[in-house]
Parts: sequence; C-alpha cells; structure tokens
Amino acid sequence: MKQLNLILLWHMHQPDYRDYVTKEFVLPWVYLHAIKDYTDMAYHLEMHPQTKAVVNFVPILLDQLEDFTEQFASGEIRTPLLRLLATPELEHISVQDRLYIFDSCFLSNHETMLQPYPTYKRLHELYQIFNKRSESELAYVSGQYLADLLVWYHLAWMGESVRRNNEFIMRLMAQSKGFSYDDRLQLFNLVGELIQNLIPRYRTLVESGQIELSTTPHYHPLAPLLIDFSSARDSQPDVTLPEHDQYPGGRSRVAFHLSSAIASHTERFTEQPFGVWPAEGALSTPLLKILAEHGCQWSASGEGVLVNSLRASHPEMPLPDRNEYLYRPYRIAGEAERVTCFFRDDQLSDLIGFEYSRWFGRDAAENFVQSLERIYHSTPEAVNPVVSVILDGENAWESYPYNGFYFLNDLYSLLDEHPYIRTTTYRDYIADTGNLGNIVTLPALTAGSWVYGTFSTWVGDREKNYAWDLLCAAKQSFDLVMQSDRLTEEEKAEASRQLASCESSDWFWWFGDYNPAHSVASFDQLYRQNLMNLYRMLKLPIPTEIFESISKGSANNETNSTMRRSS
Repeated sequence: MKQLNLILLWHMHQPDYRDYVTKEFVLPWVYLHAIKDYTDMAYHLEMHPQTKAVVNFVPILLDQLEDFTEQFASGEIRTPLLRLLATPELEHISVQDRLYIFDSCFLSNHETMLQPYPTYKRLHELYQIFNKRSESELAYVSGQYLADLLVWYHLAWMGESVRRNNEFIMRLMAQSKGFSYDDRLQLFNLVGELIQNLIPRYRTLVESGQIELSTTPHYHPLAPLLIDFSSARDSQPDVTLPEHDQYPGGRSRVAFHLSSAIASHTERFTEQPFGVWPAEGALSTPLLKILAEHGCQWSASGEGVLVNSLRASHPEMPLPDRNEYLYRPYRIAGEAERVTCFFRDDQLSDLIGFEYSRWFGRDAAENFVQSLERIYHSTPEAVNPVVSVILDGENAWESYPYNGFYFLNDLYSLLDEHPYIRTTTYRDYIADTGNLGNIVTLPALTAGSWVYGTFSTWVGDREKNYAWDLLCAAKQSFDLVMQSDRLTEEEKAEASRQLASCESSDWFWWFGDYNPAHSVASFDQLYRQNLMNLYRMLKLPIPTEIFESISKGSANNETNSTMRRSS
C-alpha cells in the first residue's frame, strides 16, 4: 500500500555566547531556550512514543549546555541573570545590576509571554515609569520589585510541560507576587535540574529508536562560503563579494568543524552521526565531498536549492510541478554521490514557523495533516513520497500561545493515528532498501541555503562583507602565528577554539539594517569581542577598526529576526 513518509527535523542551535577571556556568558539565550523549548520538545516526543523525528543538536549548543551543568554543580555561576536570581539581598545590588535586570527581563514576545500574566504585565507598566527616571533614582526601586521581576521572567520562559507538571512552578504562578529568597533559590535549582536532565532525555529517545540525532559542523559555520566565497554566485551571479578573494584555508577549517562535530557527537551519544544538517541548510558540491570523506550518509537543504539546481541542470526544460520532483531524495553526480540529499518542503516548514502560531492549535494540526494528504494524492501512485519538514526547534514556539503545546500535542496525535502517513527518520528511510528506487541523480548542485535558496543573508551586503574581511585578516594573522613558536601548544588550542567561534554563521546573519537595532547591537559587540580576544590570544595588537561598530540595524524594525522565511 502506498504511504507517505514524513520526516520532521527539529534544528536546535544557539551560537557561543561565552566570552573566552572572562568565561562569562554574555547573553542568556542558551539556558532560557533549554528550560522552555528543548525541555518541551523532549516532553512531546516522550508523550507520543509512536512519533519519530530527527533532532539536530549543534555541538556548540551541547558544549554550552554542559557548561551550565558544570556551573550548577560547582556553584560558580558565570551567567549574570542566573547570579542575580540567586542573590540574597537584591536591595543592595549596584545600579549597573539593576539596569541589567531591567534591560534583560522584558526581552521576549510580549503578546504570548507577558500579556497573559497580569502581575508580570503590571511589572512592565511600572518599568515604563522607572525607565523615564535617572540612573541615580533607580536605587529607590525596591528589592521586592526586582525579585518578582526576576521570578516572572523565568516563569515566562519556563516550558509549558514544566508549568503543567511541576507543583512548585504551579505554586509560584498561583502566588503571583511577593516571592521570597527561598522561592528564587528553588527556582534557580530547578533551572539547573532541567538543564542537567536534557541530554540524558534525548539520549533515551535515541536508544528507544524514536529519534535520530544528527549534527552540524561544530561552531555552525557557513561552510560553502568558508570554502569559496564565489559559491554565492551560483544563485546570485551579480552578488558583491568581500574584498578578500577567499577565506584563507577555508576547506581545512570546514573539515576541522566537521571532524570536531563527529568526535563530540560520538563521545556524547556513543555512535557516529549518520547524517549532517549543514549550518543554515547551506550546501555546495565541495561541501558534499567533505561530508562524503567523513562518512556522512545524508544531508539536507531547502527547496530553493533544489529548484535552482534543477533549472541549472536542465535549462532547456520548464520546471515540472513540485509534486513531481520535491518529495524524493537525490544524489549529486561525481565524488559527492555517496551522500543522499533531501530537500525540505518550504511551504509546510514556513507554515509551522510563521503562520500556525496565529491559529487554534487543533485547526493548525488538522490543516498540516490535510496538506500532507493532498501531497499523497497528487504524487505518482508508484512512488512513496518522502516529505521533509525542517525548521528551528526553539525559535518558532515563542510566537505560539502556550509555547505551541496544543499544536504539537494535536499534531503528533493525528500523525500517530493516520492510516497512510508514517513519521520516520532519514536513517531509517535510507536503511529501507525499498526506497532506493526513489533516489534521483542530479547532474550538478547549485550552492545555496534554506533562506531564499541563496547566501544573501550572510554575504553581499556592505556590512556583512566588511565583517568577512575583518575575519579574513584575523585568519591571516592566525596562520602566521600558528607557524611560529610564539605560542605554546595549549595557547594554540585556545586560539583555535576562539577562531572557530568567530567563524560562526550567526554573526553575519545579524548584520544589516533589516534587523532590529537592539539585537544587532548585542551580536555586533559579541562578534567584535571574539575578534579582539583572538588577537589577544595570538599576542598581537588589536586592529583599531575592530573597536568600531560594524552594523547598527534599524530602530524601526522590532520584529523577531531569529528566523527567516524561505522566500
């Protein structure tokens, strides 16, 4: 009987928020997403053991989660917001700490994470009054206000599964205000417990065969651009590239990130990853060759990359209906042919990422399943279609009521009961020899990403290109120092880790005036701080241009820019 194979890939990623010199976490997003999204996503899978999925953990995220576990175990907290949550006498904290609490504890989607809670909403209204006062007047804000604000911010970021099942959290939410130091300390300890249990929970899901864990090159680099800047011209022939022709030694750097990811994954989960989701779904033929050399069996990207590749491979032919080409796996002719490539359904993925948050959960789940049924009936009878739905496993849910609880619960329930839709994983799909006949060979791959099918989110803009040129110059200095006897082996290893963090795709994502100013400022500063730290580790003077902002963003754009639509 014909069936539809549905592969849900939830991509879990946060860039490295640590200052490698001070060891402090500059931003709190890793632990906040841990207690909210990574916790909830594990819960929904545990509650629906028939639902299969692929979960992609970027190694640098896992590194940071383990760092948090060590912080709680040692009692040496290197995260300002957590330190303040567990500070006994908030009346006596500095004005700078007070400002930090105000600047941090309202950063969220107010419609879904502040407005539903009257006490938290009132705290925000009071803040809008305080915000008009001078810094010296902030000393008169009571410690109780600060305590309640810290607690409510963490309650707003708490996973819905925790809010519904943890009696202590239920009590805090019912209490609503007047939180004591003991309340804050218990909440602090719960955060530690949730983070400590995360990796073991996902490991159990792997051992049961319910999920496949995949990986990404370690620090989430935009690999095709590291290998060759000109790959951006595959999909945008007229794009302006950085002044440097190439990123120095880019291919070896990509191999380093990939080897490091495979080693880290194998150590944590006792087996080598079967497949790799490249950072930003960014693929090129040279990258696929590197993946093949490292034994990777599958990779994936966006629908736009497949469309561009089909058009380039057969320019004389019109593109057929998407039902005829999208829902099957591909291999690229040549040395990369050992890697099976899947391409996500951009429309279905974007419905979850951007549209369904405005629907009732049950209606959205039913609409999603009905869309799959239409695909089933419109694909050839002899083909079992494979539908890839790939998106962030953390950022979408902030826009959903109850962190997407009802949508995910209803979606998994409907899929579990469906007569001809089967959730599976890439590993299981490839292992089924009956699917081998569905694989199509592409003559060539057009390099691109899951955003617009291009690399325009990371290169081409003046500010993005300038950031690349700063990185290229730093890499040239790095190479010269590595070839000398200036550093010890331990110092070289530290500098290499710092360079890897500088190579993350996330910095380039945020540069540009289409992003909100407050977010751009944070990532601009952190990127330049990483470069400064690299020069310090190389024992070289810091170039003066690194002290100047690269990008300022737009004061008029306050949208959530952690995700992009595919088109």
